[in-house]
Amino acid sequence: MWTLAAVLFPALLLPLLLGVAQGPLPRLGQPATWPLELWCVAVAGTVATFAGVLDWRFHRRGGRRIARAEHRAELLALSLGAVLFALLAAASVCERSGSLMVPVVAVALATAGLIVFDETRFHRACGRYETCLHRLLVGGNGIAFLAWFHWCFAGGGTLA
Repeated sequence: MWTLAAVLFPALLLPLLLGVAQGPLPRLGQPATWPLELWCVAVAGTVATFAGVLDWRFHRRGGRRIARAEHRAELLALSLGAVLFALLAAASVCERSGSLMVPVVAVALATAGLIVFDETRFHRACGRYETCLHRLLVGGNGIAFLAWFHWCFAGGGTLA
């Protein structure tokens, strides 16, 4: 159940943050004001979340059994993803967002390393369907991360 919560964390929290946003952040109810990066985060994040929920459902309904070591590795990667989300959320409203760039990149690299470890160590036996879900999950989150990173640190953000 913790895995599902970690998959849904960004999908539920980002709209909540934008819904109560004050000041420079785009408003959730005004999509016409959203920058291109936020649209990329929304689309790619939705694809990733949908794939993550389908993967969770696949395993809950009798798909390939997940070993305890694999479950721990996935939870650790998802937990670091939550830390990455928090850092990017802080960078979105921070006046000096550049001060958060190194921690964001460090956590992103650690998360990517854990994902690579998980995929190469445990997912060699995956079928086509499960592999497709993993690629959509990882790829969607990767695109969402890059779009949000660009918005915060490359001048796309309102405070950058």
